[in-house]
Amino acid sequence: MNDRTCIVTRTARPAEDLMRFVAGPDGMVVPDLKRNLPGRGCWVTADRAHVDQAARKNLFARALKTAVKPPADLGGMVDDLLARAALGALGLARKAGAVALGAAKVEASVRSGKAVSVLHAREASEDGVRKIASARRSVVHLGGPEVPAYKLFSEQELSLALGATNVIHAAVFGRDAGKAALKRVVALERFRGDFAENPAAVALGTAEDVE
Repeated sequence: MNDRTCIVTRTARPAEDLMRFVAGPDGMVVPDLKRNLPGRGCWVTADRAHVDQAARKNLFARALKTAVKPPADLGGMVDDLLARAALGALGLARKAGAVALGAAKVEASVRSGKAVSVLHAREASEDGVRKIASARRSVVHLGGPEVPAYKLFSEQELSLALGATNVIHAAVFGRDAGKAALKRVVALERFRGDFAENPAAVALGTAEDVE
């Protein structure tokens, strides 16, 4: 896709760095994460700060050339949509055998080179995270790729999405379903404005591929 201009910064950026919005039939601003809704669209840098600013100043009306209003918490709505997409994709990856659960299996998958990403629940203990981080560093020390780690979801959210109980640590494999899930995780991470421990190593995910 060609570059698009963010309505907040007024600078052109690659489309994968932006999020599309359109006017809904009820006059409300609608996030178009799949980029396939009809009608005139406008673009905002794909993070919470820029979306919140666009909503606060209602820059959408001018950009869409119609009298539209953003929802009361547009940023929260987008966050929820991205989180649901990421969790749903993780659930599909789990069914496809592209996710490992449990500290021991996660550590083993990191050391074996199967894991392309690690997920920690927010409730994860420092000790558990530290052991897996040690495995990640070991892989890099031996000349392997960096394996980014994310802490975006609660234990309950991960457990529900992955169809298990007490999910604290998970590893995502580099299979098709795993790559698709990682793209959505990366999009959520970028939107929230927090970066993975090794963001530069994440070459699989772009906001453009969020569905």
